[in-house]
Amino acid sequence: MIEKTLEELAALAGGSVKGNGKAVIKGFASLEDACPGDITFAAEKKYFALAKASKASAIIAASEIEGVENLLLARNPQLAFVKVVEALSPQARPDAGISPRAEVHSGASIGAGVSIQSFCVVEDGAEVGDGTVLYPGVYVGAGAKIGNNCVLYQGVAVREGCVIGDRVIIHCNSVVGSDGFGYVRDRAAYVKVPQKGIVRIENDVELGACVTVDRATLGETSIGRGTKIDNLVQIAHNVRIGEDTVIVAQAGIAGSTKIGSRVQLGGQVGVAGHITIGDEVGVGAQSGVTGDLPSQGVFSGMPAIPHGQWLRAQSVFAKMPELKKKIAELERRLKELEEGPKGQKGQEG
Repeated sequence: MIEKTLEELAALAGGSVKGNGKAVIKGFASLEDACPGDITFAAEKKYFALAKASKASAIIAASEIEGVENLLLARNPQLAFVKVVEALSPQARPDAGISPRAEVHSGASIGAGVSIQSFCVVEDGAEVGDGTVLYPGVYVGAGAKIGNNCVLYQGVAVREGCVIGDRVIIHCNSVVGSDGFGYVRDRAAYVKVPQKGIVRIENDVELGACVTVDRATLGETSIGRGTKIDNLVQIAHNVRIGEDTVIVAQAGIAGSTKIGSRVQLGGQVGVAGHITIGDEVGVGAQSGVTGDLPSQGVFSGMPAIPHGQWLRAQSVFAKMPELKKKIAELERRLKELEEGPKGQKGQEG
């Protein structure tokens, strides 16, 4: 851990200091767990009571907190805290070089400052850009291209021909370029459709652990710049995802679907194939998207509908047993009225 003064951290985070700028910060922690020497943050006013009780030496906030001696004031406290954490505990990068226990084909192109660790395999025609790190057990297929300053953690596979941009992070055991799920029925049997396309991942994308991105049948499966994908997400063949989109754990996207930019898909969202989701759309957790969604909306439920409608439907759903009982009682009373007091239908006259 690196020690810095509060004013040094403020300069790095683009904020200002209220209090003792010379206070030495040695660590970071949550509001509840912080000790003297630590810095923490209060993202919103609802956390100010916890901030007042915190033992931290300094607190990052967007505005002054009465009773707190040392503050780092920043427009976005959470972002400032990220910068502070990076300054106090920078991510260690392994030394450049190729392990003697790695297998790198003579026809591969390896950039400057690359670290290729034990049991990695880099096939013929593959390219690995400057400053990229391949942790143990990474596989890079023939003709695959990985850009500059990427990090591929243990067990990642980038299959043949796929293209990875710059500053991409891929976590353990994710697979880029597995075959798409494509078969043709021949009577009772299934005949595999050759998957001859690739996956293209643009700059600054991060894939969590055990993410699978299938290669296209023809053409490309693509993930746009800055998109972040959580663990255990399945992206099928020929899917196209825009920029700065967030997809949370266990979501699944079926083939040939187009997802716009700045979309947020909650955990376990399922998206049907051959549909389009517009830009700036939010989809609530465990929702099922079965048709196109227009841009700039929030949707929930199965099938996904506008979130406000879903909330109203949910409030009714909880009352369904009671409503069913009332309807049965009304039907019974209506039948009695129709049949008359002695079981006979009333007569006109």
